[in-house]
Amino acid sequence: MYTDYPHWAQEFAEKYFSKTLNQFILHGNIRDVVPVKRDKSYDFIRFDTFLSDELFGSRDIVLFYDRATGIRFRDKNSMQDFQRAVSGYDSFTGTNFAGKLPKDPVRVFALLENFFRLRLADGKSIACIIDYSETIVPMNDGGSAGSEDRNALVSLQKWAHDPLFLAADFTVVLMAENVTDLNRNLIQSPYNAAIKVNLPTDTARTSYIHHLADKKTFKKISEVPVDVLSKQTAGLSCVNLQSIVSGALENNAKITFNSLIQNKKELIEAEAYGLLEFVDTRYTLDDVAGHARVKVHLRDAAKNLKAGRQDVMPMGYLVAGPVGTGKTYMVTCFAGEVGIPMVKLKNFRSQWQGVTEGNLEKILTLLDAMAPVAVMIDEADAYLGDRSSSGDSGVSSRVFAQIAQLMSNTANRGRIVWFLMTARPDLMPIDLKRQGRAEEHLALFHPTMEEERIELYTAMKKKTQLKLSDESYVPELVRSGYKSMSGADMEAALTRAKFRAASAGETLVTPETLDATFEDFIPPSYPEEVELQTMIAVMECTSKSLLPEPYRSMSRDEITARYEALKK
Repeated sequence: MYTDYPHWAQEFAEKYFSKTLNQFILHGNIRDVVPVKRDKSYDFIRFDTFLSDELFGSRDIVLFYDRATGIRFRDKNSMQDFQRAVSGYDSFTGTNFAGKLPKDPVRVFALLENFFRLRLADGKSIACIIDYSETIVPMNDGGSAGSEDRNALVSLQKWAHDPLFLAADFTVVLMAENVTDLNRNLIQSPYNAAIKVNLPTDTARTSYIHHLADKKTFKKISEVPVDVLSKQTAGLSCVNLQSIVSGALENNAKITFNSLIQNKKELIEAEAYGLLEFVDTRYTLDDVAGHARVKVHLRDAAKNLKAGRQDVMPMGYLVAGPVGTGKTYMVTCFAGEVGIPMVKLKNFRSQWQGVTEGNLEKILTLLDAMAPVAVMIDEADAYLGDRSSSGDSGVSSRVFAQIAQLMSNTANRGRIVWFLMTARPDLMPIDLKRQGRAEEHLALFHPTMEEERIELYTAMKKKTQLKLSDESYVPELVRSGYKSMSGADMEAALTRAKFRAASAGETLVTPETLDATFEDFIPPSYPEEVELQTMIAVMECTSKSLLPEPYRSMSRDEITARYEALKK
């Protein structure tokens, strides 16, 4: 029978048979079932069972250890053998571990090392699987680690380069969802290898759906075809997929496109510990007022993505412009145009050591599995930090390096589309703005032409659901542009007009009420700051054709001189 193991298991075998390592770190999707292809069908095996019966099926002794359960063995004979060895250890050291086995790492590792040496000398082969290893050797600075953590770390490092252990058929596997949760000295050691367990592939998800429900049953519980369900659940584990299918079976509720989208959002947000938020993308670029040139450019990008031309897409976009120009809304509408999910990174930083890097690792793993996906990072100048950040034990610089590394991975071109939005791109590190990361720099500006102002007014009128006694009426202040107003200002003014009408007991807003409101409305005015942000956006834009007049005709020297004057 032909058996095909997942890629991570094949990588594990290759590294093990190199005979240079005996210690491995498995991280990622380790709380899932493992798809094992046998001939033309798949078996789905619990992760710990796969390790003990498949990966280490030929080993004489396979044991598991974690802080809660303590030591357990694959079979009773091995457990009895271990008990005899512990009794011998007790008689030599004067302890009484045979009566009640310890669970703390220091005493457990002492017992295990004694047992390993005895059985390896007898020619036995051994696999030791340590789960929740982040609780045994947690990430911390050497000076702040407790004596138990340090002792556990030393034991593992000793085993990794002990000549007896290296020469024998002996393997230690450390399991943790996030490799960054482990002690840095351990994961950076040349004596062990970290192997990532990825989320299931499209083929594996399809097979798992068939495993959960045969074709006839599936048709009864789902309006979504199997192949579409498989593609739409990218980023979910088999366990997540089981909750969707089993929920439909148990509750006799059909899987619909709407219910699938909602379930996927909830599952992925929960999987990311609530640090990843789906953005509502029911809008398209048709809902955006103004910015005609940028909309044409983004529509071309959407067309290429739909046509499968990921190779022509930029690695990411930097969207700059003064406050109130609709940067976030524009990006949200682009995601709706192309039909891919849009997610927003929430605050993944933590006061606790090591948690920030672990949170980010989880998020980046999910993004990779969910592709194609658009990622929105608002206020990017403040959110991402830079390589030289200090004062937090290097956490900010490591976070910056993790994000920058994923952004520059050309394998993700067209798969993960980054959108970094900011009114002050000059405060962002060049590392993120360079070609190969946020390659396309788009600039958005407040409306300057009459038709742009009327388009913005019409869009905000629709958004605020303003009902006029004369629907064709446009206030003169909007036509003339006497008052410079952003989309947010326009929305606020129209809402005030509705308030005035309601206070007067009117259901419709009259042109007179609208004019009076616009005449009375004073938008918050920071002209020099807005002009500074405008000049910065002009300087950042990487396409001259996307700039409106008069900025397109201005020379670089003129723009720079005005920027420097405003900055002072």
